[in-house]
Amino acid sequence: MDSFILTLSCPDRPGIVHAVTAFLVQHNLNIIDSSQFGDPTSQRFFMRVHFKPDDATQKKTPEELRDIFQSTASSLAMDFELVLAAQKTRVLIMVSKIGHCLNDLLFRQSTGQLAIEIPLIVSNHPEFAALAATYKIPFVHLPVTADTKSQQEGRIIELIAEHNIDLVVLARYMQVLSPKLCDAMSGRIINIHHSFLPSFKGAKPYHQAYDRGVKIIGATAHFVTSDLDEGPIIEQNVVRVSHGMSPKELTHAGSNVESNVLATAVKYVTERRVLLNGHKTVVFN
Repeated sequence: MDSFILTLSCPDRPGIVHAVTAFLVQHNLNIIDSSQFGDPTSQRFFMRVHFKPDDATQKKTPEELRDIFQSTASSLAMDFELVLAAQKTRVLIMVSKIGHCLNDLLFRQSTGQLAIEIPLIVSNHPEFAALAATYKIPFVHLPVTADTKSQQEGRIIELIAEHNIDLVVLARYMQVLSPKLCDAMSGRIINIHHSFLPSFKGAKPYHQAYDRGVKIIGATAHFVTSDLDEGPIIEQNVVRVSHGMSPKELTHAGSNVESNVLATAVKYVTERRVLLNGHKTVVFN
């Protein structure tokens, strides 16, 4: 039978879990797994429930369940989402000239490791058109200059609407997005930052790390906001390095971390495991 995922956040108070479970019991819905968190700082409560009908003869659509749950949500001032667990997120991948994250995401999607659909890939350079073709995914080349940035991003927004895109993933897309695009896709753009934020911003981070003699390098996946590299963090990881490694070897090690961190972030977001909590996230992993 179809299963569903309910995610919610609301002001913290007694009785929230009781209200959710009462809704499930009343409609013969059985919990598969459940996670919850009350943030003492923001005073908000967060919950993710994966459930399924206990009786196939009483099967309901997500729309019907959302309508039924709305009264509960309204009574507790909840923001909520209720979807089919099997519903695949439609992802637009954007890339420039560095392709390891793109290649990793395409492979994971093709082998079922990521339950997503990729209707198209957008790039400001033509290099990865052949790679996209091997996966039979349309590739759209949209060059950009300082003078054409507004028109180029306007076309990106059109493509997002035309292809019903749910999530944009910047797989080493080396352009700063405008506030207009950030606002249009608020909470729906993921970026991979090639360092363990906030260290070594800008060009050649691994050369900067080499010059400083670091012992740990890493990567950070975060939601994009109009504040450069300041969006809510979804996932981070690090790898130990040594004084004997060259900038090239550091870059290779960093590429592996970047690919894994970005893929993990995409997995968590598309499985509805990430809830925004102001400038932070709650991640039920």
